[in-house]
Amino acid sequence: MITKQWVAIHRKHHAFSDKDGDPHTPHVFGIWRVFLKGAGLYHAASKDSDMVTKFGVGTPDDWMERVIYTPHSRLGILLMLVIDCLFFGPWGFVVWGVQMIWIPFWAAGVINGIGHWYGYKNGTSRDASCNIVPWGIVVGGEELHNNHHLNPANVKLSRRWFEFDIGYMWLRLFSLLGLAKIVRTDLI
Repeated sequence: MITKQWVAIHRKHHAFSDKDGDPHTPHVFGIWRVFLKGAGLYHAASKDSDMVTKFGVGTPDDWMERVIYTPHSRLGILLMLVIDCLFFGPWGFVVWGVQMIWIPFWAAGVINGIGHWYGYKNGTSRDASCNIVPWGIVVGGEELHNNHHLNPANVKLSRRWFEFDIGYMWLRLFSLLGLAKIVRTDLI
């Protein structure tokens, strides 16, 4: 997905979380539609150019975005197929197939569906977001979805001693190696 589109959809989700205007809430579209067809809701929202312009302000607009990512956004899927086949031979088709199902299912279905339907909360947010499980290891920590909605700009999604955010673990490691810089660290 094009960076500006994804950012705009995510920002609009936070602006209208779990009410009319939210591009992918189970409280408007129904749990089963978001759970099973969440990627389709993203695709539909990405076509709203006014929404993308309004909520996509400040996203990268460099040569890479204009010349590579935006006009050739679908080539990433084919590039992944080529990489999988190079690494795994004929089994690369199977690996690629799993990736093409895994990512939309977990990110769009589980996080946006279940993460706004069922789970536990560490605090009161203005929406129905829930932490699905205390270990965010499958979708980079987003399983701690209530924590994300409590403080959306915080890079660390775990808040309690027993919660684990694998995305933050990698970010800290890259930071220690000088490969990343952590800019927002409140509530850590």
